Amino acid sequence: MLYQIISFVLEVATSLFGGACLLRLYMQHQRVPFGNPVGRFVFALTDGLVLHLRRVVPSTGRWDMASLVGAYLLNLTQFGLLWLLAGGLAAVGWVPLLAVFGLVQMAISGLTGLLIVYAILSWTQAGSPLSAVIDRLCAPFLAPFRRILPLVGGIDLSPLVLLVVLQVAAMVLASLQQSMLR
Repeated sequence: MLYQIISFVLEVATSLFGGACLLRLYMQHQRVPFGNPVGRFVFALTDGLVLHLRRVVPSTGRWDMASLVGAYLLNLTQFGLLWLLAGGLAAVGWVPLLAVFGLVQMAISGLTGLLIVYAILSWTQAGSPLSAVIDRLCAPFLAPFRRILPLVGGIDLSPLVLLVVLQVAAMVLASLQQSMLR
């Protein structure tokens, strides 16, 4: 039971800080201004890690690689600690690969959460500053689906379709991870 509790706490902490690093990476790539509440929260959460990593990890074009490396290192730390707590029974070589899987899963989960917030805000507070930021972050992912799917009774179904695609991607990723670990 102690292992499950520690695993849960590590998962929450890694998801919060690693997800914020990935959101920072994406917001900087999309050139979303950071003067909004989301941007201030993301910067406050990630500055300690990302600013130190920037000394050794340069940006690549519009991609802030320090944010990506920060999210990966958080996942690597999580899986490394879990490996140690489990007694190091499995080969330590799997830990970096598990961290990659964790990073991709974090991105899928983050985008899923962003789409859910986007859908809720579109129904309730379409004119809020937060809504504008979330819309700007979701628009590139929704655009391909909006080109294909017509409005149904004036309702945009692209967020729903993208959520289904993301869930299928999460299932495929989990299956791939399981098959590699066997």
